[in-house]
Amino acid sequence: MTGTRPATAIRRQDPASTDDRHAITDLTRRAFGAEGARVADLVVALQGSDAFALGLSFLAEREGVPVGHVLLTRSWVDAPERLVDVLVLSPLSVSPEHQRTGVGRALVAHAVEAASGTGSPAVFLEGDPAYYGRLGFVSASTHGFTRPSTRIPDAACQVMLLPAYGPWMTGALVYCDRFWALDCVGLR
Repeated sequence: MTGTRPATAIRRQDPASTDDRHAITDLTRRAFGAEGARVADLVVALQGSDAFALGLSFLAEREGVPVGHVLLTRSWVDAPERLVDVLVLSPLSVSPEHQRTGVGRALVAHAVEAASGTGSPAVFLEGDPAYYGRLGFVSASTHGFTRPSTRIPDAACQVMLLPAYGPWMTGALVYCDRFWALDCVGLR
């Protein structure tokens, strides 16, 4: 059928699978162009850290071929009462030949659904407000959150509140150390 997209299947990535790791590294490099090697290194570093304790890594496939990947890792909000564990959706990678075909949207929806089941109060990300706004994300500052770095434009620091959110959970978003160690904060 002409014009019909192949179905996108999303599955939890098997971190022990060499094939999965290679596919994710390759598609992340291609998806991020000039910054691809650094972002691929970030994926490896995050998956090897305690921020990956929940193991929330998802691989999108079309006709058995990996075409996208998304990762959720733990970070914190420095709220007045205490630190609050939150999730950061980063990076979202879609191979260039499958961009603008719904793969990213499907991965984000799947990741948010998985995040809701963890008891996390929020999912944060850095990204294009026009794209992520259509997926339900809003500027984090509208809910009293501050961005972790001035290199991130205010509108690009975004959040989706989840059922476990409470209005007292405001403050600075604090990324886990791997984002800082690899200088992957505020990439454009």
